[in-house]
Amino acid sequence: MTKTADQMLDAKGLSCPMPLMKLSKLIRTMTPGQVLRVEATDPCFKPDAKAWCEMTGNEIEFSQDGQTIVALVTKK
Repeated sequence: MTKTADQMLDAKGLSCPMPLMKLSKLIRTMTPGQVLRVEATDPCFKPDAKAWCEMTGNEIEFSQDGQTIVALVTKK
């Protein structure tokens, strides 16, 4: 992941569906091309965020930092 995040969302410790709800709410405030970095610990976040991005047309990249899932979401 080499993209620089424009905004950060710390969703660690939150359970489904809260990380995805917070992601959806925050990305609506961003402009196309901006990148949101999300850190979450709920294992359901990765498949849920991937499906959400496919539905909304946004791009997403994942990495793992220990127990933390790191997602970079580019608003389209």
